[in-house]
Amino acid sequence: MSIILELFFTFFKIGLFTFGGGYAMISIIEYTCVEKKKWITDDEMVNMTVIAESTPGPIAINCATYVGFKQKGFFGAVAATLGMILPSFVIIFIISMFLDDFLEITFVASAFKGIKAAVGILIVDAAIKMFKKMKKTTLSFTITACAFILLLIFDVFAVNVSSVFLMIAAAVAGLSVYLVGKARKGGVGK
Repeated sequence: MSIILELFFTFFKIGLFTFGGGYAMISIIEYTCVEKKKWITDDEMVNMTVIAESTPGPIAINCATYVGFKQKGFFGAVAATLGMILPSFVIIFIISMFLDDFLEITFVASAFKGIKAAVGILIVDAAIKMFKKMKKTTLSFTITACAFILLLIFDVFAVNVSSVFLMIAAAVAGLSVYLVGKARKGGVGK
């Protein structure tokens, strides 16, 4: 029972003190679950982030659910997920009940401007950590470079393309290289 409570309170703290959504939380989840608690490995964190991004729902909640499930099965997943969503739910509920013009308050608006900068740094930090930990192969560098160049081109020419399209294209490229390599070694079915 103690691991379930630990999962709940760990993700409750992450949910309570991290602003900026799931991408901003990845760095905190990585620090807490990989380095501090040792609940998952670096490779699991990278894989979990990719899968959490590819599945429906917010990435941070998907990550919390995975870690909770890995530690204590269904009840661990429920505890970690509730811990992650409860702070946001309570805060938004209270704000919606009492303050109609919450963002109109000068010090709140100023605080959120500062938080935006910190969120950007957290997202870049998570990306750098994941890049450092990923396996460095020609394929991974090629896919990363192509995705970056495509995003840059799309941004410069104001082409509206979903990042899901780029993820599917990268998955197809990776699977194609895998199947070609497997076929060269003696067949896909082996």
